[in-house]
Amino acid sequence: MPKNTGGYVFLVALALSLSLIGIALVLPLVVYKPTVHFDVSWRKTLIGSLLTLICIAGVLAVFFPEKCTKTLHRRKRDEELASDVKNTSSYSKSISFRGHHPDCGKFAAHLIHVKGRVFCAACTGLLLGALFVLAGTVLYFFINWNFLGLHGLWAVFVGQVGVALGLFQFKFRGFTRSVLNAFFVIACFLILAGVDIFAENVLFDLYLICLTIFWLFTRILTSQWNHLQICRACSVPCELKR
Repeated sequence: MPKNTGGYVFLVALALSLSLIGIALVLPLVVYKPTVHFDVSWRKTLIGSLLTLICIAGVLAVFFPEKCTKTLHRRKRDEELASDVKNTSSYSKSISFRGHHPDCGKFAAHLIHVKGRVFCAACTGLLLGALFVLAGTVLYFFINWNFLGLHGLWAVFVGQVGVALGLFQFKFRGFTRSVLNAFFVIACFLILAGVDIFAENVLFDLYLICLTIFWLFTRILTSQWNHLQICRACSVPCELKR
């Protein structure tokens, strides 16, 4: 096993731990909110704009996955696999890609088949979730339609469950993985909107925006770790291990 594997495991474990702590603290943040009310007239415009930028970035990442993940993923993969393959002189297996995953059979759980076409299960879910959140952002933050009504607290709770499941979406297969990824993105929105209804505090909202970005980072990190594990467990020499 590569020497630097321990450091990467620690990074994934740390990110997951902090993310779960962040999830657990959201509901108490709503229930035991400070009595000091800090609000500004442009709160919803600011938060809605930031959330829109995050969604647009997510949509671009779905359509251009290699451009968004190649640098980090490739560097990590090369470092992790270097010591395992340095003595291998033959790379006879050429790998094609389907749904931007290697078409080697090892990533079947990461793919879905729709009318004869192959898509990345996670990216499909993230795209659908991002489109839903964009619509919800326009309605809640820009049009000021409080469609959650008196169910803000339930929205936060459902959001907590959705984010937690989304962080472990790599444990699931196919369409279930797609649903969990869509639910993950929607859950982040439910938490933000639910807290905003109760707190009406721009500082709380900004904190949750930062927390959402960190959850997304953790979700990407765990997914990349899962990819590395699949490649490491495979004994077939291929061009990905160069």
